[in-house]
Amino acid sequence: MEKALSIYGGGTGGDTPVKDKAELVAELEAAVHGLETFCSKQGMDLDAVQSSEGMQKIKQLDDAVEAILLNEESKKSYLNQADGIWRLYKAVLPDPRAEEFAQRSQLFKVLAQKIRALMPPVDISDVMGQVEELLDDSIHPEGYVIRDKAGSYGEERWVDLSQIDFEALQERFAKGRKRTEAEKLKGQLGSKLKQMVRLNRSRMDYLEKFQQMIDEYNAGSMNVDEFFRQLLDFAKGLSEEEQRSVAEQLSEEELAVFDILTRPGPELSEKEIKQVKKAARDLLDNLKKGKLVLDWRKFQRSQAAVRVAIEDVLDTDLPESYTPELFQQKVEDVYEHVFDAYYGSGQGIYNIDYGRGYW
Repeated sequence: MEKALSIYGGGTGGDTPVKDKAELVAELEAAVHGLETFCSKQGMDLDAVQSSEGMQKIKQLDDAVEAILLNEESKKSYLNQADGIWRLYKAVLPDPRAEEFAQRSQLFKVLAQKIRALMPPVDISDVMGQVEELLDDSIHPEGYVIRDKAGSYGEERWVDLSQIDFEALQERFAKGRKRTEAEKLKGQLGSKLKQMVRLNRSRMDYLEKFQQMIDEYNAGSMNVDEFFRQLLDFAKGLSEEEQRSVAEQLSEEELAVFDILTRPGPELSEKEIKQVKKAARDLLDNLKKGKLVLDWRKFQRSQAAVRVAIEDVLDTDLPESYTPELFQQKVEDVYEHVFDAYYGSGQGIYNIDYGRGYW
């Protein structure tokens, strides 16, 4: 009981829950007014958004999101304030005084959810599901029903970069809400990139380049048009990287081992490159035939067996271009990768089903 009362105030010191609620109402009122001022400075007319209906409401909500996405600082400030207001509003309930702030609190929450729907790696379907739940549970739901067109944020999960129509993407950016489109593209690329890096740590340079681009945009070093152009160029490069396993005639997991063995590595001839590819294939075949048993990472003996297997295969297959020092480093790097990627008994990061989706 004491813990429950602490939600509404101190819960101690002789103060009654009613007085705590009064303090919360005052905090909620101040927070709402503060975010209303913030939105007004961004050029938003919250009353117009709140009173609009149907397709006009969708447009008003989308325009409001575009205004909030002025920059990263503006976005974070809004989300922090909106989250605080929603917590206060829920804490005041079921007190009748919450009614005065219901529509504003719900509007702020819906806008926050729409912004977060642009920001993977969270599961977008879950985010939009929370929006629908919020609208269903709201005191005045008819004012906030969102009906997005097909291909809305809620349907986008795994991005197949090879299927992107870059010209259509550019056209949509030119005709639409530029900040929203840039945020959406940034979120999709960030989600895809994290998945790709998890499968192959040699792609960390892509992640560093991506973060540098975002930092420069947030610092005001480029406008939204240049940022979007760079995001498109980056997406094209990432698409080529995603298809590289096909070009190398390796599976995604074989490519990860191949990259460890060659990045950085010695200068290799075409014949030696083929030898390294064989080493990657042979190594995984060998490990999967009995070394990566259930819970192998928990036992020193099974760990040692995996390490020995790696060393034996690489010693047999790698060309002489690898010095003893480099060879030993590659053994350690491959073992670390195997330890992180393969849980045992056929399970690991290459068995994860991220779900499918479309751009």
